[in-house]
Amino acid sequence: MELLRSYLSRVRIPEPTNRIYKQECCVSFETPKSKGGLFVDMNSFLAFGKDYVGWNYEKTGNPVYLHIKETIKPVSEDRPSKKPTLLAIGIEGGFDNNEPEYEVSYEIVILPDYVTLPFPSVELPEKVRLAVDAVIMAAGAERKEQISAWTADKKLVSKHAMDLKQLDNGVIVPPSGWKCEKCDKTENLWLNLTDGSILCGRSNWDGSGGNNHAVNHYNVTGYPLAVKLGTITADLEAADVYSYDEDESVVDPLLAQHLLHFGIDFSSLQKTEMTTAERELDQNTNFDWNRIQESGQEVEPLFGPGYTGLVNLGNSCYLAATMQVVFSTRGFYTRYYLNQNLKMAFDNALADPTVDLNMQLAKLAHGLLSGKYSLPATKKDDVGDMTNSTLTAQEGIPPRMFKSVIAASHPEFSTMRQQDALEFFLHFIDQVERINVGNPNFDPSRSFKFGIEERLQCPSGRVAYNKRHDYILSLSIPLHKATNKKELEEFQKLRAEKDAEGKELSADEIVRPRVLLKDCLDCFSAPEEVHDFYSTALDARTTAVKTAGLTSFPDYLVLHMRKFVMEEGWVPKKLDVYIDVPDTIDISHMRSKGLQPGEELLLEGGDSGFKLVANEDIVTQLLSMGFNYLHCQKAAINTSNAGVEAAMNWLLSHMNDPDIDDPITKEAKSAPQHSDIDPTKVDTLVSFGFEEELARKALLASDGDIEKATEWIFNPPTGTSHMDASQSSSTTVVDAVLPDGDGRYRLIGLVSHIGTSTHCGHYVAHIRKDGRWVIFNDDKVGASKNPPIDMGYLYFFERIDS
Repeated sequence: MELLRSYLSRVRIPEPTNRIYKQECCVSFETPKSKGGLFVDMNSFLAFGKDYVGWNYEKTGNPVYLHIKETIKPVSEDRPSKKPTLLAIGIEGGFDNNEPEYEVSYEIVILPDYVTLPFPSVELPEKVRLAVDAVIMAAGAERKEQISAWTADKKLVSKHAMDLKQLDNGVIVPPSGWKCEKCDKTENLWLNLTDGSILCGRSNWDGSGGNNHAVNHYNVTGYPLAVKLGTITADLEAADVYSYDEDESVVDPLLAQHLLHFGIDFSSLQKTEMTTAERELDQNTNFDWNRIQESGQEVEPLFGPGYTGLVNLGNSCYLAATMQVVFSTRGFYTRYYLNQNLKMAFDNALADPTVDLNMQLAKLAHGLLSGKYSLPATKKDDVGDMTNSTLTAQEGIPPRMFKSVIAASHPEFSTMRQQDALEFFLHFIDQVERINVGNPNFDPSRSFKFGIEERLQCPSGRVAYNKRHDYILSLSIPLHKATNKKELEEFQKLRAEKDAEGKELSADEIVRPRVLLKDCLDCFSAPEEVHDFYSTALDARTTAVKTAGLTSFPDYLVLHMRKFVMEEGWVPKKLDVYIDVPDTIDISHMRSKGLQPGEELLLEGGDSGFKLVANEDIVTQLLSMGFNYLHCQKAAINTSNAGVEAAMNWLLSHMNDPDIDDPITKEAKSAPQHSDIDPTKVDTLVSFGFEEELARKALLASDGDIEKATEWIFNPPTGTSHMDASQSSSTTVVDAVLPDGDGRYRLIGLVSHIGTSTHCGHYVAHIRKDGRWVIFNDDKVGASKNPPIDMGYLYFFERIDS
């Protein structure tokens, strides 16, 4: 007892605002039910399993812990079963779910010698008794986060909704083809419910997202409510309505009326939902459910390393399916499991490892890949006797802490609503890239990254090249190229006959179009007309022809099938289609060739001479950071519109220039020329292994500073590329800073979706492991007998090394 008294200064009585972890270890998935129980640090209130509590003592020196242990209660054989009085499972008065009951015990443990003291005990110092009682009585942080996620879904009615002013300006909003009225953004668009303007959303700190045009419009006009395009479905409650005045997502009870003002007829949308096509889709949902989940088939449960399921936390299947595939790739397996043990991740973590993404990624990786938690679960028999228990499918691990960290910067993923697996994958990759900034060789997200080059040719014959980086290849599905057109024609006749007789089609009678994946890939590269394109050669707006190709082939290629489209009348529709996907594909022909001999580039400032003007996207993003408009223009011009990061660095370095407030002259700054670069600096970068053209471009963007140029090469500003087309471009474009190789790939996994919308339904993963297909359906893991290869939403391909 004297030993404990000597450590009283290291014991804290928790405040109401303290987060107390007592259900799960911070660095593993150990719980009070685990063999060694759980140890709660009585100073930081973090919890650790028996194998990991010593690490915390070494790191913090905190010696006093509350040891919580839960053991299964013995059940009397002659205990009568209670008659249920509620139609529910596992609650008082409901049906018995045969889950074992647990008895909780507590004791005080003092490290490093694991001296134990009983609790409760009147001999314990009062401070210890008060602290332990507070920990026991408090709702655990894990439980608090779950509750807050549920309550986060409860939006309030906007104070502006009932008397919202709407202008009679004749605006009619089309069901598709939206574009920001102030820039070229086609995603993250918001419809202002007062004047019908369509503008892009807020900009993120790194330049991603929108350009703040929607919120800027509110600042100018004061029109408070906007609805996010793409979220308007038959269920208007799912629509994302935002109040700029109240600065939060809100409910608009009159949304249907407000949408009708702009030609979006909600009443017709309701009726259209019950068309024949929609009824067929509803019927097919049952078919999808059975086939994608392989229901009705005897699936052999699998256990061991790499075969651990993830517990559904409440509509978290999008996360589970995505992470199972991601951690089956070499990059993530190596980075967070093979080359980083839990001790290393914990030692490098912040003071609170529960909010450290690297720590939680390592925890999740070891949970999924070690096999430690992939064991058959023990279940009581029908009378609750554990002695006659049976081994069933595994319990899986709950990714609570990981979800909490990865969702912290995204309001949607913080909720308990279903989400789009594609959106989550992109958000996840973005977060991983951020925590590995400065260490590109250790960044596993790079294995998904590739370059895209778009070529635009105007009627003058001149061309322009735009380049960007991406992590997914999003593919349209050309239904007109279906390979089973004859069967589809016969099906249409049968459907007409059934309709005439007032009968419904059975699921077995429905025929879906079959489209080759090759045709979807060809659509990506096919020429496409771009209307309203401004040609500096013609000094007029015209129609250009756009083609696209890849500047690099990633280690892992993710294909997104655009199965969700918007029809006339704003009717959302999921394409009822099969995609025939081969085991291997070759996309070598999709390699971009860059500027070709004889091609002439369109000039940015017109044929009369090159005049560089500030890129408005860069200016807008700098404005959102609080900089002066004139200063932002100068920063963009003086960095040749290289990007937000380069412009901001210039701005910070030139804030005190005597001419910083001088107006910009009519003759904008001429673009820096390659001849202006010091050849000795070029030679220095070439000696580092970089191509001469890349070295020149980096020095141009970095004012001739070698150190900044090197950083620019490894971490180019968002929206820029290393391969600006030039007359000296080679016949094949290669992105020097990205993984690259042959264009041959093998299918290793897919994420399938069941339901009529990406924001409802269910996601399941199928992964090729050890020469066979395996189904990952939340916590259920088993050998797949009939993987639904043709029903994927996201396909994951691994490059075949030559």
